[in-house]
Amino acid sequence: MPSLSRFASLLALSAVVISAAARAQLALVPMPREMQDQRSVPLSNGISVLCNGCDADDSFAAQDLAEGLRERGVAVSAAAPVSITLLRSSSSEGRAALGGAALSPEMQAEGYVIVPRGSGLAVIGATPAGVFYGAQTIKQLVDSAANTGPVLHLASVRDWPALKYRGLHDDVSRGPVPTLEFQKKQIRLLSNYKVNVYSPYFENTLQYTSDPLAAPPGGSITPAEARELVAYAAKYHVTIVPEQEAFGHLHFMLNWEKYADLAETPHGHVLAPGAPGTLPFIQRMFGQLAQDFPSPLLHLGADETLELGKGQTKADVDARGLGAVYLDFLQRIVTTLKPLNRRYLFWGDIAMHEPALLKAAPEEFKRSTIAVAWEYNPHPSFTTYVKPYTDAGMECWVAPGVNNWNRPWPDNNLALPNIQGFTAQAQASGCTGQLNTIWDDDGEALFNANWYGVLFGAAAAWQPGQSSIPQFQRSFGRAFHGDPTGKIDQAQLELTACHALLKDVVTKGGDANDFLFWVDPWTPEGQTIAAKMRPLNRELRLHAEQALILVREARQANFLREPDALDVMELAARRIGMIGQKFQISDEIATMYANAYALQASKVRTDRSELLRDVNGIAHPNGVQGKMEDLRSQYSMMRDLYEQAWLKSYRPYYLHNMSERYTLNTDLWIERGDKVRAALRGWRETSTLPPASQLGIPQAPAAPASSTGTAR
Repeated sequence: MPSLSRFASLLALSAVVISAAARAQLALVPMPREMQDQRSVPLSNGISVLCNGCDADDSFAAQDLAEGLRERGVAVSAAAPVSITLLRSSSSEGRAALGGAALSPEMQAEGYVIVPRGSGLAVIGATPAGVFYGAQTIKQLVDSAANTGPVLHLASVRDWPALKYRGLHDDVSRGPVPTLEFQKKQIRLLSNYKVNVYSPYFENTLQYTSDPLAAPPGGSITPAEARELVAYAAKYHVTIVPEQEAFGHLHFMLNWEKYADLAETPHGHVLAPGAPGTLPFIQRMFGQLAQDFPSPLLHLGADETLELGKGQTKADVDARGLGAVYLDFLQRIVTTLKPLNRRYLFWGDIAMHEPALLKAAPEEFKRSTIAVAWEYNPHPSFTTYVKPYTDAGMECWVAPGVNNWNRPWPDNNLALPNIQGFTAQAQASGCTGQLNTIWDDDGEALFNANWYGVLFGAAAAWQPGQSSIPQFQRSFGRAFHGDPTGKIDQAQLELTACHALLKDVVTKGGDANDFLFWVDPWTPEGQTIAAKMRPLNRELRLHAEQALILVREARQANFLREPDALDVMELAARRIGMIGQKFQISDEIATMYANAYALQASKVRTDRSELLRDVNGIAHPNGVQGKMEDLRSQYSMMRDLYEQAWLKSYRPYYLHNMSERYTLNTDLWIERGDKVRAALRGWRETSTLPPASQLGIPQAPAAPASSTGTAR
């Protein structure tokens, strides 16, 4: 029987290695390990998906592939001249398609081969997962150049993952709680890019029948929903690994008086390890968690236990040390939960500082746990985050982050190199998994803003070594949205440039964040920031506006997939542009009012006309055309867009906590406009305007706001 390497060599004899231009067209995420593109065939007459004698798993893969091809505008018909055939490597047809070769050991679990077969392609895998992932690659081998119909690249592919576990960690506890339908969509899309773990993060948003008090009405997931999601995800080869915080981050639980005695500090965030009732409380939660989520893995959380030793456990921490108390309680949790017969993930930020204690930990504890090292910034090396665990002989994962938290749009200047470097470190250090993270610390984040970082995380975990950021940046728009123009990719870079421009405006390493969006430019703090923003406002707005233009142009030119994500991208561009706009308008209002104030006593007709133009330009009598109305209208419009985007993904729960801020800012500029209009009415009677400070208007800048950048 010929070896697979010989099989690959035989393929190479009949295939043309793709050129750089062709590779740019083949925008695959993740990029396969080995790929050769012979030619492409038009799909004007459709395509057929064949799965003769398939079991239920492969039949589902065939059905999913057919649906994915239809989404790409391809007619799927049994009579079509081009065919895709799904095969198992153990079948006679599969062995024949492989030329008698066998899949190598590393390809057995999830690997696949794609070979040209007649006028189409055959996908061969040893397992249901391998066949399914090969089918996902087929979807991306269907390509549409601008103004042409879809074509299929008849490529030869050999591919398998670098990491066993390729996951996404999704915060569903600090504000937005997804609908079940949106979670199903997340599962489908994650599986398209070969992610095989979805980890929802629970503080108090999973309903526990034994402890029903904490789950918010309308903002929690029922056991029935959990079980339905698990069953749905299994078809897509995605395992649900839930995280229920079992040490820190439990304020929403501990804020209830019923659980007050379990808290390290009064109504705090951290469980007190020595408090009676703490372990039974954890046992109750995880007992149900294990029933609702039959994964072999469960996540204990146990990160950022910052209050440990500050209350009930102070004497113990003073006597034994923080690390010893922390690890002792973690071991007691794992021992208590041993009857559930699971392995337990825990965040690695505390224990990493105790390498000696980790080495000395019981072997049973090490076998029962997986340490998840996390860090969300780029670094030249991530060795220090994983070395304490590998040195202790413990299994480890890494957790980079998409840097979406506290921002209208993720900062990909931080996210991409963080994901790239940390995941490559995981591979080099022998870690078995990556858990890319999304956090909703601000409560207002929208998941549909995060797909860029999510897909790069998927690529980095599947592809060997250090994944190429430029390659991904050229591929995302076509792979995710089906955009052949490259404009979605350019729009992503424009928003990335916005973050880079504001890198150090507020704090070192800061960016275009929520604080800058919400801060009132008329407050003392806002005025301090205004001085830093003046050289940047124009360029910031031009970048944001160009992103908006590019998205609009791409949408006009094509029928793009995932329009909800593009809606959120447009909203983010508006919000980031608003940062610059409000500081510009604030300066313009201050300058105009200062000019009007200087002319208030003049009897010269032209001066009085100029005063009227300035004051009416600030707050127009008809309430529509003034600068304050500009700000009012922007906040009001963005509130509507935000609510629409929220309800496409999330339950109504918590929405008003977020949309109310838009309303408050809308009301603020209405109120300020009314004051200016009242001041103008007073001037008509007394020829006197109140000082700017009496209206809250800041002092006019010493010189006109400077600008950088050029018009586009």
